[in-house]
Amino acid sequence: MNFTKRTHTCGQLRKEHVGQTVTLNGWVDGRRDLGGMIFIDLRDRYGLSQVVFAPQHNAGVHEKAHDLRSEYVLSITGTVQPRPDGMTNVEMPTGEIEVVVDSFEIVTASEIPPFEIEDDVDANEDLRLKYRYLDLRRPVLQKNLLLRHRVYQIVHRYFDEQDFIEVETPVLMKSTPEGARDYLVPSRVHEGKFYALPQSPQTYKQLLMVSGFDRYMQIVKCFRDEDLRADRQPEFTQIDVEMSFVTAEDIYRLIEGLAQRILKETIGVDLALPIPRLDYFEALERYGSDKPDLRFGMELVTLNATLAATDFKVFSGALEADGIISGINVHGRAEEFSRKKLDDLTERARALGMGGLVWMKASEGTLQSPVAKFLSEELLAGVRTAMQAADGDLILIVADARRRKALEALGTLRLELARELGLIDRSAHRLLWVTDFPLFQWDEEEQRFYAEHHPFTSPRTSDLPLLDTDPAAARADCYDLVWNGSEVGSGSIRIHDGDLQSKIFSVLGLSQEEIDEKFGFLINAFRYGAPPHGGVALGLDRIITILAGLSSIRDVVAFPKTNSALSLMDGSPSPASEAQLKELHIEVRK
Repeated sequence: MNFTKRTHTCGQLRKEHVGQTVTLNGWVDGRRDLGGMIFIDLRDRYGLSQVVFAPQHNAGVHEKAHDLRSEYVLSITGTVQPRPDGMTNVEMPTGEIEVVVDSFEIVTASEIPPFEIEDDVDANEDLRLKYRYLDLRRPVLQKNLLLRHRVYQIVHRYFDEQDFIEVETPVLMKSTPEGARDYLVPSRVHEGKFYALPQSPQTYKQLLMVSGFDRYMQIVKCFRDEDLRADRQPEFTQIDVEMSFVTAEDIYRLIEGLAQRILKETIGVDLALPIPRLDYFEALERYGSDKPDLRFGMELVTLNATLAATDFKVFSGALEADGIISGINVHGRAEEFSRKKLDDLTERARALGMGGLVWMKASEGTLQSPVAKFLSEELLAGVRTAMQAADGDLILIVADARRRKALEALGTLRLELARELGLIDRSAHRLLWVTDFPLFQWDEEEQRFYAEHHPFTSPRTSDLPLLDTDPAAARADCYDLVWNGSEVGSGSIRIHDGDLQSKIFSVLGLSQEEIDEKFGFLINAFRYGAPPHGGVALGLDRIITILAGLSSIRDVVAFPKTNSALSLMDGSPSPASEAQLKELHIEVRK
């Protein structure tokens, strides 16, 4: 079917266009028959325009309009006129005008869609993902993708102004151990060998520093074959940055400027700089998390010193094992927690790996609790003072020999309670740098070290001797950017010395043969004059999710996968034919 090229978009017409003959192209968003006249809301990605089929204006066109249904694609030509008095729609940018149709064409008809094309759609996510091309017609999703587009442009402009060069790194690369599982791609030409899809361009951007490109950036796709959740996809997009001859301070300033610009130019929020910082251990002790949400209070308070004299076994046992006693104060909400609710909280603490949960209610100048009989009035007063408790407050305490486990459990309860009690300021944007992570993490089950971030992270210079004596105590020269309780960026100063890099690999349990086979190309490059360098990678999907005020990155990705890594729309992953498998020298055994 032929169509006349549009003169205006469906969101463009205003009162100044009254009297003009225009052509609009779009989809039928809604149809109403009123008093012999037919009204259509015509939709494109720019907005809606009301078009009118009036029998007194053109009887033939009006008669033909009876065939129109939702999601038909139309090309209409008509005259812009003001809406009658009392009929304007102030909620609609084009709400002061309408277009009286002189002629139109049905470009394509549509079957009845499986769900309504509207923002508040009553359809489950799986159905919407199956028909994602229809789901993407909804204005709310189009708004999200336009926000994503704006962020892309801001990022490109910002880094160009800072003299960065954008370099595309390979998508087919060598499989290297970086933390998550690789997606492997079989080689047809080289039988039995595989490429990997990059978990990140880490080694390539370091090699670019060796090549003399001192400022690199890229908006890049990365791939990790790991269990999914609301803020994770098997393929994701990151803003990848690397710089030579820099310290962490240089990277802080660079990324803070970017975050400030993104917030201002997308949602009009002014970000005060510098962004505050916490080292990893302080973040864990104050918030029970290395990605704390700062949009509410309820900080954790360590009570070891306060309860040092106790003989109550739950507390004294933790202290004797060099563990921790930590509490949170739910200010003014004690009366909202019945005994049943408190028992439920205790069960939640057990589910998080704790032996239980001690609760205390501040009332009449003291603390009331089932364990109060095991504590002296002096100790109870000390807890009340340390927790800054007033009458009506609820204090929740965990005690355990495993410091990190206890703090993380209480941090999880802190976050869950803040959500349930409505304590989080959803309009706020609170950013934080978390620094000085441990360099290694010990895995009890496998009895070996893993890199806390990745194996290319440089140790703190002062901690280099610990690599020989106490690797678990070594700190990394690294930093995470946390935004409203979500880790949106991670980076570090890198290793640029081949001997040090080999030593780190050895601590991680790699043999010399494995080091040579997996990373020989990188270590060899360091022998030819490698500059000191560092960088950061920012999760673009997560940043846009936060800017849009959403909880799932699937709503800001055009064609996302489900939590089981399926594309319901096109049916991937799907079986390969026997011929394809044979070409790739692969046999599938069930």
